[in-house]
Amino acid sequence: MRPDELTALGQQLRADAVRVSDRAGSGHPTSSMSAADIAAVLLAHHLRYDFDRPDHPANDRLVLSKGHASPLLYALYRAAGAVDEDELLTYRTLGSRLEGHPTPRLPWVDVATGSLGQGLPVAVGMALAGQRLDRLPYRVYVLSGDSEMAEGSVWEAVEHAAYEHLDNLTLVVDVNRLGQRGPTRHGHDLDAYARRLHAFGWHVVEVDGHDVEALDTAFAEARSTTGRPTAILARTRKGRGAEAAEDREGLHGKPLKDAEAVVAELGGVRHARVAVQAPPDGEPPAPAPGSVPPGSVAGLPRYEVGDTVATRTAYGHALEAVGSALGRVVALDAEVGDSTRTGFFAKAHPDRYVECYIAEQQMVAAAVGLAARGYVPYASTFAAFLTRAHDFVRMAAVSRAGVNLVGSHAGVAIGPDGPSQMGLEDLAMLRAVHGSTVLYPCDANQTARLVAAMAGLDGIRYLRTTRGDLPVLYGADEEFPVGGSKVLRRHDDDRVTLVAAGATVHEALKAADLLEREGVPVRVVDLYSVKPVDADTLREAAAQTGCLLTVEDHHPEGGIGDAVAEVFADGGPAPRTVRLAVRSMPGSATPEEQLHEAGIDADAIAAAVRLMVERVIA
Repeated sequence: MRPDELTALGQQLRADAVRVSDRAGSGHPTSSMSAADIAAVLLAHHLRYDFDRPDHPANDRLVLSKGHASPLLYALYRAAGAVDEDELLTYRTLGSRLEGHPTPRLPWVDVATGSLGQGLPVAVGMALAGQRLDRLPYRVYVLSGDSEMAEGSVWEAVEHAAYEHLDNLTLVVDVNRLGQRGPTRHGHDLDAYARRLHAFGWHVVEVDGHDVEALDTAFAEARSTTGRPTAILARTRKGRGAEAAEDREGLHGKPLKDAEAVVAELGGVRHARVAVQAPPDGEPPAPAPGSVPPGSVAGLPRYEVGDTVATRTAYGHALEAVGSALGRVVALDAEVGDSTRTGFFAKAHPDRYVECYIAEQQMVAAAVGLAARGYVPYASTFAAFLTRAHDFVRMAAVSRAGVNLVGSHAGVAIGPDGPSQMGLEDLAMLRAVHGSTVLYPCDANQTARLVAAMAGLDGIRYLRTTRGDLPVLYGADEEFPVGGSKVLRRHDDDRVTLVAAGATVHEALKAADLLEREGVPVRVVDLYSVKPVDADTLREAAAQTGCLLTVEDHHPEGGIGDAVAEVFADGGPAPRTVRLAVRSMPGSATPEEQLHEAGIDADAIAAAVRLMVERVIA
């Protein structure tokens, strides 16, 4: 397109953003208007994308990090011929694919955005896939707002991208000066951003974001830059093109008054269509070996009943085996691979291992980006540190991403390191994520089987592992279906059912032995699938014993106790239930002392059962 045609296309995108926001009665037209010229130049001259085949492996990727500017993205899709006028006008209405912030309900959207500061971190994962795994020449473009440059996650991504020399990644910052409530930290000072990006090793281009020829040159410069990522800092004006709105405060997130007049000011409704460049031919190299169903993974580690093995160790060996069987499995870690045991995978499959260092947000974001490119990521760190990345996990669910998260060193059972290292909130955090699966194995063979099963699940999958060695309870050929449980002790005259998972299964078994010698038979259920939970087994146990006691190495809120209680929250008969959990703030002590102090060891369980039985008799 000629420069005048690019300028006209930018005006078309602005007018469309104004129209759809006005029709919906909500939206962010001014944030869309500032970046319209950027979008026009990118779409017409630089993006290589087959909109009829969004799964084309060589398509460039476009991540709208400033997801509130969705009217601009949808206007771009109309200009590309992917969305028609009728659908464009359904923006923000019930059932429409054109949501307030973009999600993968649209086939051209790889990841959901809108929680600011996430677009670039996720794009780093996509760029890693292109450079290291797909080995295809597609580029990853990120359109970011200047406000979100204050997010720490952005700078985790900036450093990681430079470290990995991701020259297939281009960040465009729409520096429009105005945020949600007023001016941004640096306003229009492009050099303030440039100094920071230069310091991290990025190539930086400063440009007038409304000069289409300068933008065209900047995008070409980004494509020709090798060995490092490029940031285009585009100075723009919010509400560009509308005299009553341009560079004015107080209009963020609001439709413009007298939208019809504004559209006329912008040149009226246009219907230009852009012949978007086709991606180059190419397919990623076939994974070696090829993918196989997770249930048939060969080479999983096998442990003998009675051995003592930490479930984190079993996880590491199982992940190595799954990586050998499934060529699209990728492992990520936050510089604790020796502890999480992902180091086993790193040695066996170094080309598919991503070291994210102490940057948990970036680790989860990169996993989401890799998943968007068709890979099966396993991201591991201490369970406690996943809390830093919770918003990325939440948004991964919105993205319909398939991501495996593994949290080691869970609970007070880790011992003397103290509470800063103890994951005591992780089960609640992951159970609350939409569509998630939460697994908590108690022995090595169970862990290995569940690690393999995770590769074939949808959504966010979480596996909780333990630091200390635990006795192997199950044979290597035992099956552990997701959504199931195992009844480890059962008698016809059981008085109470003990429900435990992970480390507390072993304490429950010890308590069962103590109680049996006292003539109090109890049932023991290993609730290794915390979500989805095995409601049928729990209801049967409740009907037969009348009393349930849950015991967990976790805070009482949101964990196993709540998962069990929810089974009986339908208004039907509910059993007498007691919950043992970590209710005090731990300190430093041995694992045995920690369990005792928290009131979740065998002695505490047995004492609670005795009290329950006495009260039932009374």
